[in-house]
Amino acid sequence: MSASAASVDELHALIAQHEAQIELLNAELAETNLGVVALYSELEDKAAQLRDAAELKSRFLSYISHEFKTPLSSIRSIARILLDELDGPLGDEQKRQVGFIQTSAVELTDMVGDLLDLARVEAGKINISPAWFEMVDLFSTLRGMFKPLVGDTAVALIFEEPVGLDRVYTDDRKLSQIMRNFIANALKFTSEGEVRVSAKAIDGDRVEFSVSDTGIGIAPEYQSALFQDFTQVDSPIQKRFRGAGLGLALSKKFAELLGGEVGVVSEVGRGSCFWVRLPMRLKASVSESPE
Repeated sequence: MSASAASVDELHALIAQHEAQIELLNAELAETNLGVVALYSELEDKAAQLRDAAELKSRFLSYISHEFKTPLSSIRSIARILLDELDGPLGDEQKRQVGFIQTSAVELTDMVGDLLDLARVEAGKINISPAWFEMVDLFSTLRGMFKPLVGDTAVALIFEEPVGLDRVYTDDRKLSQIMRNFIANALKFTSEGEVRVSAKAIDGDRVEFSVSDTGIGIAPEYQSALFQDFTQVDSPIQKRFRGAGLGLALSKKFAELLGGEVGVVSEVGRGSCFWVRLPMRLKASVSESPE
């Protein structure tokens, strides 16, 4: 066999070897593609299951909340009638017990409202209605709302006058609900001292609302989970201050809807400061635009 013939045979063998390798790679690639397709299909199935589960959760929360509203309203009305002594006088102990009933009914009603709002947020059915409003009007409303709760307690509820802040364009109802949750928590965890509400401009085009207190504070290991749904701080110092764990989670969701964020700074024994930062002018991603 000549040298040229041997070279041709070697070339053919090399080509055949490469073709075999290509066929093997193609087979492996086809098998990999099948695995990827199967994985995508499985991921789509899981995503669909998660969407169905989220929808069922929202429907369940909405249904249960609606079912609770009527009997709770009845309990509050009856308690109010008894406390007003429209059907006859009550003894001091009877008034105290009926007062407990009314307070519990109010707390349950607030919890039901939070459940409904959470269900609406998760279902994407919360409407944002921005408008221009003055800071002093918001603080005045909040002051009037919480004044009866402070009463003769050893806690001073202080609203600082906003300085250098013009009108804000956002959904004042959602913002008010965030602030109500912050203030209510601060009053709950503060037995003496003060709860201070303030607002200031930051970064030129944003505003920070904060609620600081001189209460029991929150340990660092519990702070990261505060704004999650149904989260309660499992701390011995806070076991007597139990709630549903909905208010802060709802505040976080509302803040995100308004283009902002929430956070907390706290130290055990020295108090906490909860804040929400929002754009002074909500961007035109909502249906209504500024005047």
